[in-house]
Amino acid sequence: MSGPQESGVFTALRTQLQGAASEFAGGPDALEGILLGMVDDVDRAVREPLEIFPVCHHSPASALAMARRLREKQPKVVYLELCEDMAPLLTELRNCRLPVAVQAFAGEIDGFPQEWAPLSVVAPITEASAEYQAIAYALDTPGVELVLVDRSSDHVFQWDRANTSEAAETDGSPAEAEGAPKSEEAALHGKAVGVEIGDLRPRFAELEEHLLRHGKVRHWSEWWHQYVEVPLGDSDHDTYRQVMFLIGSLFRRLAPGDGSRVRVDEDRERYMWTRMREHLEATGTDPEDCLYVCGAFHAASRVEEFGVHGRSGAFTISPRTATTWQYGLIPSSHAAIEAQFGLAAGSVSIAATTWQKSLTRTRVRPYRLEGQAGARKSRAKKALPAGSAAQAPATDRLTGFLHQPPVLDSLDEAELLGWSVDIVRAARRNGYLASTADAIAVFETSILLAGMRDRAKPTPYDFQDAAVTCIEKDSVPGRRDVRRLVEIMMGGDRIGQVGYEALPPLARDVYDRLEPLGLKLQQRGVQRALLDIAGRPELEACSDVLWMLRRLMPAAAARPIMGERRLGERSIQESWDLALGTHQRALIELGYEGVSLEQVLEQRLRREAYGPRATTAGVLAAIEDTLLYLRSGRLADELGTHALKVLAAERSVDGAPEVLRRARALLAYYRTSRPELPAWIESFVKTGYAHYCTLLPTAFRDEDATVGQVAAMLGFLFSMESLALSLGCDRTQLELAVAQSHPDDPSKTALLWAAQVQLGTLSRAELRSRCAELLDNPLVVPSYPRYLNGFVHALEPVPGLADVVVEAVSNAFGRLPDAVLLPWLPLLITTLRKGAADLAPLLIREAGRIFPGRLPALDAWIPPWRMPQEDPFATSRAQRTATAPVGAALLAARPATCDAVAELLGCEDGWQQHDAPARPGAPLLSAHPATCDAVAELLGCDGGWAAAGDTAVAGAALTLRHPATAEALEPLLADR
Repeated sequence: MSGPQESGVFTALRTQLQGAASEFAGGPDALEGILLGMVDDVDRAVREPLEIFPVCHHSPASALAMARRLREKQPKVVYLELCEDMAPLLTELRNCRLPVAVQAFAGEIDGFPQEWAPLSVVAPITEASAEYQAIAYALDTPGVELVLVDRSSDHVFQWDRANTSEAAETDGSPAEAEGAPKSEEAALHGKAVGVEIGDLRPRFAELEEHLLRHGKVRHWSEWWHQYVEVPLGDSDHDTYRQVMFLIGSLFRRLAPGDGSRVRVDEDRERYMWTRMREHLEATGTDPEDCLYVCGAFHAASRVEEFGVHGRSGAFTISPRTATTWQYGLIPSSHAAIEAQFGLAAGSVSIAATTWQKSLTRTRVRPYRLEGQAGARKSRAKKALPAGSAAQAPATDRLTGFLHQPPVLDSLDEAELLGWSVDIVRAARRNGYLASTADAIAVFETSILLAGMRDRAKPTPYDFQDAAVTCIEKDSVPGRRDVRRLVEIMMGGDRIGQVGYEALPPLARDVYDRLEPLGLKLQQRGVQRALLDIAGRPELEACSDVLWMLRRLMPAAAARPIMGERRLGERSIQESWDLALGTHQRALIELGYEGVSLEQVLEQRLRREAYGPRATTAGVLAAIEDTLLYLRSGRLADELGTHALKVLAAERSVDGAPEVLRRARALLAYYRTSRPELPAWIESFVKTGYAHYCTLLPTAFRDEDATVGQVAAMLGFLFSMESLALSLGCDRTQLELAVAQSHPDDPSKTALLWAAQVQLGTLSRAELRSRCAELLDNPLVVPSYPRYLNGFVHALEPVPGLADVVVEAVSNAFGRLPDAVLLPWLPLLITTLRKGAADLAPLLIREAGRIFPGRLPALDAWIPPWRMPQEDPFATSRAQRTATAPVGAALLAARPATCDAVAELLGCEDGWQQHDAPARPGAPLLSAHPATCDAVAELLGCDGGWAAAGDTAVAGAALTLRHPATAEALEPLLADR
């Protein structure tokens, strides 16, 4: 694009640069075009009627020049390069302690790919930044209007829909920070896209490498501090502007040809100039009374829309999408700014220290928002003077600035000596063996490094390198290295805080509800909260809030030390470690989702339950959280009904263990807390019973289904069987499913055998014989641990088989030779640890019950499965007849029991003599033969009915065989 008519201001500079290009390049070429084009960019910018103020983000020199210019010019309108939709938030900065970040947040998006959600844009603001000076001046000076002219937060993502990662680069954040600290403070911005004012860093890697090498510095932040910050710190306004225009033009002309990035840069410039012309036309403001604050990169723009007289109507601003954006302030820190925008670690802290020193040296009065924490009373709140300073005619200041030699500051020995002593003191506190000799070494090495880098006065970066060399040596005894200690000493990582009045309603509500704890929760750090709920019932509401915060926020924000919340249980005392001040950003972002914790939690539970990837286990977890935190039966019933649909749609058994655990917990809770079960859980049991019966044969054959998942299915079927059958399910369905199962895996085969034992189709004796056959087969012995793995998993659906599993393990250890057992043992241990670690305690308890408790008793111990099994009811009828007199004696010895039974049965004949015939009992036995037959069958009496004369004897024998029953009934029936 052809530039405007050149002025004669920079004619001498053009001539010199043209001659230098011809001399170094051997004639006119691209170098001459670049050099002369840079002068044209500067000339064009300084002649613009609307004064352009180029800045670099977080630059003390820019902030100092801005404070000076605002007091001189007193503009009526300040145009600021910041997202235009963030304007209403700026007034809340006075309620915060800097640094903070202005944030635009969108949790639910419309018009963007769903995988981008949530969208977040932040613009960090520090006191040592030119934009903060402009904001403070405009907000606290009557009659001044602040207009944000940059693209909206919605357009940040609109203009780069191809890749969200490029959006961060578009707004000036390099791919990786220069040694950015990976700390908690560095993550205060999360994954938000950063919006900067004044991104000044070469986009041409070779250029940056060239500048660092010839500047004898390690990283870009140090180069900028040495060659821009220090020379421009005391320069006048015109010199500052022209130098910044020149730097912006240099970086712009040497930028690589990334089409998408250049397009976004130019679109931003068209956007801003379009907004400024619209405002000027709408308000009729004189451009001489305005000030445009933007990055130096954009100040040297060459688009046709540049300037108040630029082309209009060619650029169309696209409408915003339907995404709903929410806005707020979040805490920021020096480390977070460095990490997000690719600055060297400690550079923002050094800039803050330089800012304070510059204010003291130049006696410039900065602007601070009225009422801001730590700010003095501002004197800027006064009416504008009648005639504000107009923009002076442009003069050539670049030639003199480029010709003058660098000013070498004299060595400030007192300052450097103080730094050396302070770093040694800090190092000793952190475990280093530092001494006075190290302080002297740091002092001398700092001077030496500065001399090697062609500067007389050591910079903080020289001092940092010297301290690392002289103190750290080759080890770090503590958690902080010397480089970090220097950063802390130079000002530290200042962390901002959003004030109570600037918080969203949800955050204020949280602080209000936790006020009974009596803690200063807005302070950073961990605080211990003790809740005696039994003694102070009002603290139960605080406990509810803390448990919801535990569910919604990062784990370190609210961490329970004592107390738990489970279904059907409530703690009477709790202890918490709270760090809400440290995680203030997370609390603020919760406020973007709703006005109360309950609303946000309900919305999240619904999203989890109704999401496209929701599983049955996930829905049951949401129901459990609903009952735990919200105590909402309505929402639990709604989610339970939805769980039925999710379960019916599942075709895999991946979540069976979790479904079993949560279904058992919910069923136990409802049985103990409600008079009847909810309809949804009854339907869930019926649906789950039929569903898992259908999937069971496939799961046994499926190689992807683990033995634990199949065991969980069987556990659901067996543990819920009684309820399912009472609700109308058919047990035949389960029997058919087991009969149709034919697994190939040894673990699942053992699990199938356990299921058949539970169903009664396989006896325990047959199961034991099958285990013995496995040990007898040498081809099967190597896979025997896998059979044991299946038996251990079978303890989930059939816990009564614990003794059989102990027997199977014991037989293996007792029968297998060492040559087989020793190689086989690691496989057994790893198999059980990997697949059945949670069921091992049940197995160990059963083994402890069976095996002797002391080692000497082990030699004489006989396993129960090797002892002869006797039938306790195998006595003959002759034996029963012989014991009849003993039975009669037992009746006489326990008369109270017989009296009570006789009273219940209405027998009033009383006791007879021993030698009297026992005929009165015979009619009762004859009148109710079915009862006697049933009792005889239960007790194993197969001798049949006795003769009439032997009835009393048979009854005595029946009583004799159950003396414990008579003894137990005596005290119970004596009261009757």
